[in-house]
Amino acid sequence: MSTPSAIDFIDLKTQYAAGKAEIDRRIHAVLDHGQYIMGPEVAELEGRLAELIGVRHCVTVASGTDALLIALMALGVKPGDEVITTPFTFIATAEVILLLGAVPVFADIESDTGNLDAAGIEARITARTRAIMPVSLYGQCCDMDAINAVAARRRLPVIEDAAQSFGATYQGRPSCRLSTIGCTSFFPSKPLGCYGDGGALFCEDDGLAAAAREIRVHGQSRRYVHTRVGIAGRMDTLQCAVVLGKLERFPAEVAARARIGGRYAHLLDQAGIRHSVVRAGRTSVHAQYTVFVPQRAAVQAALTATGIPTAVHYPVPVHRQPAYRHLATGDADPCPRASAAAEQVLSLPMHASLTDAVQDRIVAVLADALTGIGSG
Repeated sequence: MSTPSAIDFIDLKTQYAAGKAEIDRRIHAVLDHGQYIMGPEVAELEGRLAELIGVRHCVTVASGTDALLIALMALGVKPGDEVITTPFTFIATAEVILLLGAVPVFADIESDTGNLDAAGIEARITARTRAIMPVSLYGQCCDMDAINAVAARRRLPVIEDAAQSFGATYQGRPSCRLSTIGCTSFFPSKPLGCYGDGGALFCEDDGLAAAAREIRVHGQSRRYVHTRVGIAGRMDTLQCAVVLGKLERFPAEVAARARIGGRYAHLLDQAGIRHSVVRAGRTSVHAQYTVFVPQRAAVQAALTATGIPTAVHYPVPVHRQPAYRHLATGDADPCPRASAAAEQVLSLPMHASLTDAVQDRIVAVLADALTGIGSG
């Protein structure tokens, strides 16, 4: 009996093959001119992305993490300040808050999307709150109108952590144009990724953009004149070239991801398998496609045995991580829905070249595994 062929969790090789000519041309242009730091591709990418999102300013930076850190620094967040965010996210979201000496304050999530529940934010606001940082998880924006309404009442800025949602829309508006500052990542596995680390932040405010541009180059307003504290946060010219090389194909990839995500939802609904939902009025780029399953380890093992890779985004919520437990007050779990999700979420293979046949196989094996667990 033959062993089923292995499936790619994220297929970057096929994506590169499809766009190889333009990506290679862009990379070789950098190799030819030799301006590896702040070369012309940096400004070109910033202009193209600002136009794509429809904002005045795009500032490219070294990573999605640096985008969040620089956004907080540009807003003047300082030690002792509080920033309200979600515990159900990659650690970078909370990490950058603590790095500034500020305090992440966690609000719980929506059980069906995994996103920050806007209804729980106001109760977390104190006199020390300086910002709200929702995360557009799995490629779908949070309820940004509701979050912005709370922020407006309390005169707080909102930073959208859009590391997973670049290319998605909310009520017809693009992710990264929904708040005071939008931050994204170009990590290779993202819907629009480079071939290393990279990121960007987006805003309308001239002062915030100027601050971000200074902070990313050690706080320099001009060479060797440091007007503020900064970091080494520039995006390499080569990585900007890679993103430029992928830009023309990006709308087609977003459309493919939407189709594949919609097909996953249909197949999973037919099989009675719970999955993260896309709310009305929103689109998702499906940076991950996530289901909720009991006895996850057994389900993963069954999928792995047939050559189907999986991942868990995320197995331990931030407020229960060893380095963050000191932030807890009282014995009760402040975010029980996040804790429950962390025990059940399982991400399936997802990329723009996933075929219907492979998708059918994934869902069939998943359904069989769940049936076996239910009857065991």
